[in-house]
Amino acid sequence: MSTRVRLIIAAALCLAVAAGVVLAVNATKSTPADTGTGSGTRVAFYGDSYTLGTGASEPSKRWSTIVSRERNWNEFNPSVNGLGFINNRADIGGDNDLPTLVIESKPQIVFVTMGLNDNFSYNYSSARIDAQITADFERLKTALPDARFIVVEPFWYTDERPTSLGVISRWVEAAAADIGADYIPGASRWIEGHPEWMAADGLHPNDDGYAAMAERMDAELTKLGL
Repeated sequence: MSTRVRLIIAAALCLAVAAGVVLAVNATKSTPADTGTGSGTRVAFYGDSYTLGTGASEPSKRWSTIVSRERNWNEFNPSVNGLGFINNRADIGGDNDLPTLVIESKPQIVFVTMGLNDNFSYNYSSARIDAQITADFERLKTALPDARFIVVEPFWYTDERPTSLGVISRWVEAAAADIGADYIPGASRWIEGHPEWMAADGLHPNDDGYAAMAERMDAELTKLGL
């Protein structure tokens, strides 16, 4: 990896951590997990800011709500800014632990869209990340044996890609296979090469970016018969 790439990732890390700490509080207060979208299948989303919809002008513009609305899904989305399999988990524990909230919502379908933020801990916590991915997947599957799981390759936000992204993506894919989940590859490149799809913070998609993500997700879900 070049010195330039390292500097870009380090700078992004500082911005992402700062944004995550500030926005997680605001998002938790202002964005209800139960969106009131649809009256059909109960669908839960376990994710970070890219599933919460940070950067969108309103929650209805995020990809999860768009695909839920199109399918009359009853969306439950407790996703949190800055969250990873290990990143910020200590700050969001107890009754607000996302796997607990997902399980308690009794979904028929569960989306897992995690892993982006763990890239920032990879250099010193890679073993913990791998172990926690497996632990989360096994816990969710054990608690929700009849649910269908849709695991998505971790999203990414710059054209520069750290080596850790590929490693974490492979761990996520392997853990998905272990619980018999459907896996959607390629999501880390869905907004690649489109700076016009990024919000003013340079870290998250804007409305157009989320619309593009929803279009790609819709195509993948159609392949899965959903």
